[in-house]
Amino acid sequence: MNTEPIILGIESSCDDTSAAVVCGRKLLSNVIASQAVHSAYGGVVPELASRAHQQNIVPVVSEAIKRAGITKSDIDAIGFTRGPGLLGSLLVGNGFAKGLSMSIGAPLVEVNHLHAHVLAHFLYEEGEEDHAPEFPYLCLLVSGGNSQILVVKSPFDMECIGQTIDDAAGEAFDKCAKVMGLGYPGGPIVNKLANIGNAKAFTFAKPNVPGYDYSFSGLKTSFLYTLRDELEKDANFIEDNKADLCASLQSTVIDILMKKLRKASKDLGIKRVAVAGGVSANTGLRAAFEDHRDRYGWNIFIPKFAYTTDNAAMVAVTAQFKYLAGETCPLNLPPFARVTV
Repeated sequence: MNTEPIILGIESSCDDTSAAVVCGRKLLSNVIASQAVHSAYGGVVPELASRAHQQNIVPVVSEAIKRAGITKSDIDAIGFTRGPGLLGSLLVGNGFAKGLSMSIGAPLVEVNHLHAHVLAHFLYEEGEEDHAPEFPYLCLLVSGGNSQILVVKSPFDMECIGQTIDDAAGEAFDKCAKVMGLGYPGGPIVNKLANIGNAKAFTFAKPNVPGYDYSFSGLKTSFLYTLRDELEKDANFIEDNKADLCASLQSTVIDILMKKLRKASKDLGIKRVAVAGGVSANTGLRAAFEDHRDRYGWNIFIPKFAYTTDNAAMVAVTAQFKYLAGETCPLNLPPFARVTV
């Protein structure tokens, strides 16, 4: 008989409503409802997001429990994303988790959204081997709002040794895509076009920031100036060079990310290196990790595509670690919008 705790995870930090169930670190279900309404506005509209969460939360949680083959009475604890994120969206997930906790008598476990991305590597599914990294390991956490290098010493001890001082990597992708008229979210579109473009076609500025910190504002400005200058000469410049622009932009972002990560690995003597967050879905970044594995002997950890976006599976496994350590939380904890790891 399996005696490992069953945890329900709930994620509602931005525009994806998600619920997942884990038994131990084994994933039993992971359901995500995305919101297409924001594409018309070029970004997430907080009020629309919170309303969509209210519509989605009940059917998503119900479906996750159904797919896991359990009942509500089997749930030992409920993990929920407390923050960071959009307050209106978080309030929906937080409120539902607290109501369910009272109705079924299961304790609550608060989860930091960023911690959850980092610990997504500890999930495994039926028929898979458990390839979780050993501590300590380095983790490059890259998304639309974060670009950080972390030393992960345990599930509860993560030291941020470097972070962006301005824009995040994903934000740079989205903003550059927007000025090219590529749509939202821009990162996946840039990635798709980059796969058929020439990464050496254009040269953009790379920052000279000390230590392990990142900066992408200079790259963004350099990109914008290139478009401005070339459009003065040719009105069709963007349309005629989209793939090469995306490939050159993506290559530059990846070079910036990997240079600091190489330095951290060498300085700290840590060759277990993971990537997490929304930008970890970028195929160019994944290829760079594989290249560094071959060239520098890194033991790399790349998440499944399903774990790169906001998802409740990572919330549930993070809650599992905290629950086993006896960390539960009261019902009156409010959500929070901003924090670093």
